[in-house]
Amino acid sequence: MGGRDQLSFADAVMDPRLGVNETLQRIDGLVDWVQLEVLVRKLRKEGGRPPFAALGMLKALYLQSLYGLSDPGMEEALLDRLSFRRFCGFGLDARTPDETTICRFRLDAAAAGVLEECFACINRQLEARGLFAKKGTLIDATLISASHNKPSFAAGGGGAVHPRDPDATFTRKNGRTHFGFKGHVGADEGTLLVRKALFTPNAVSDSEVADDLISWDEQAVYADRGYPQKARRLRLREAGISDRIMHRRHKSQKDLPQSRKRHNALIARRRAPVESIFSVLKRIYGQGRARCRSLAAAGADFFAALTMYNLRRALRLGAA
Repeated sequence: MGGRDQLSFADAVMDPRLGVNETLQRIDGLVDWVQLEVLVRKLRKEGGRPPFAALGMLKALYLQSLYGLSDPGMEEALLDRLSFRRFCGFGLDARTPDETTICRFRLDAAAAGVLEECFACINRQLEARGLFAKKGTLIDATLISASHNKPSFAAGGGGAVHPRDPDATFTRKNGRTHFGFKGHVGADEGTLLVRKALFTPNAVSDSEVADDLISWDEQAVYADRGYPQKARRLRLREAGISDRIMHRRHKSQKDLPQSRKRHNALIARRRAPVESIFSVLKRIYGQGRARCRSLAAAGADFFAALTMYNLRRALRLGAA
């Protein structure tokens, strides 16, 4: 598997019990890294010092996401933790990427959209293992604060920007203003694996990108009141997919009919588990606040977190 051909003779003769991390070993064995190596190989640059293996650097980004490490923290961990070096394929006597190298690789990967491509690639591998139930898709979005404090909403009329967070935008939710980004997901009902995802500025409405979160091979689509749209309902019907998008009151209505309220309550119960995905992403993977400034870099970090979330979830679902 990827990167292990770089391990030295010292690695071969050392006690195999040293540096054992069962979770990382299981994740490593779950993925066909050769497919991902093809995607990241284009990031290797010629000239200067010999570059680090692109696949090893990609794995370092995944470790950062999994353990919530900063770039300096990741450099230190690679120097200190044998299990991390094993996972990335860095031999005991090999040089180690420093924090600047890690940061530059992330920016290059973000600009090329590599983390999103790798997320899709790993999902295809999970699908080939039959891990997606495809009973339904739970659609939702979560707000992710920008890395810097928000500028004055009033002064900018909602269009204010932060000079160091130029891609972050405002939105209103529950009467409060939020400055930053949105993570959108389409999750597999039952397994709670994330099948589709998008990362946008806050100003992009949930409904605007909803069709891209539908896989179009599921049996039903569940979503809240932010997603109803006549064209979407028609397309779902034509595809033979059950429309489980909540209804909202029309301008001409004082209130929803009781039948629609009951319908919405049933849908709310079925789509509620998607909130647990956002809870995990924020509590464990640090996605409550963006760690990067640009949309591309923050999005790459989001997809790295989703990838590790899916792989750990796949292990819990019994993937070998």
